[in-house]
Amino acid sequence: MKVCSSLTAQPPLATHPHRPTPPIFHTLPHFPELATPSSHQAFGPAGLGPGGSAPGPATVQAWYTDNSADNPSWLHHAEPVRPVGLEQLRGLGVLYWKLDANEYENDPELEKIRKERNYSWMDITTIGRDKLPNYEEKIKMIYKEHLHLDDKIRFILDGSGYSDVRDKEDRCSRIFMEKGDVIILPAGIYHRFTLDEKKYEKAMRLFVGDPVWTAYNQPADNFEARRQNLEFLAQTAQRSPGASCTPAPLVKVPGSVVSGPVSAGASSSDRVNFISPNAAI
Repeated sequence: MKVCSSLTAQPPLATHPHRPTPPIFHTLPHFPELATPSSHQAFGPAGLGPGGSAPGPATVQAWYTDNSADNPSWLHHAEPVRPVGLEQLRGLGVLYWKLDANEYENDPELEKIRKERNYSWMDITTIGRDKLPNYEEKIKMIYKEHLHLDDKIRFILDGSGYSDVRDKEDRCSRIFMEKGDVIILPAGIYHRFTLDEKKYEKAMRLFVGDPVWTAYNQPADNFEARRQNLEFLAQTAQRSPGASCTPAPLVKVPGSVVSGPVSAGASSSDRVNFISPNAAI
């Protein structure tokens, strides 16, 4: 049985290899081999460069994780560092775009993605210590591996965090998500989420039809979405469907959101605003 995290002895804070050294609280490993243009078919169009200041190729920062159960917001890259490229993520069914988060209300690229994939509903959720009630409890809940019966779509409007996904060889890959990143995780893939050391993220979520908030903690191999995901993974390599993490019950994760149906060119004032007691992060 393989897991994304397990209890292991950790070196003292000052020498921990996966924690940014104070006062630099967030330093990512640099993977120049990942700085290659993405194809529109695989990962969407070219987007903004670093910092969103200039046009550039869509790139992603991702790496295989270690087996530590220590602070989830640390980098947790394996030793030696092993980057995960765009093609590897595409092999998992993960799609990625880089868009202009400052112009999300009128972005033609976002509108194109919505039309091509039939996203008719959106909401905006903010996660942070002073933004989310019962923050510590909910962060622990969403850090448990789980799956959804529909695709999970996130467009990061501000802040940053990590999405961990399980691959066909039962390894966990950590994807760094920051402002401007759009990611789609396929239905049935085991994944989890956490914030980085900044402890803040604002994201748009997109849905086909009415949103479904339910997350099913691993193991959840009895669902059709999981079976289809395993079939997809088996197209490129053999994978054991019996691999699982520590069992956990069905959960619904509440959160505060602003949401409603979207139309082309709609502004935030055009949406139906409400606070949902059953909103999954």
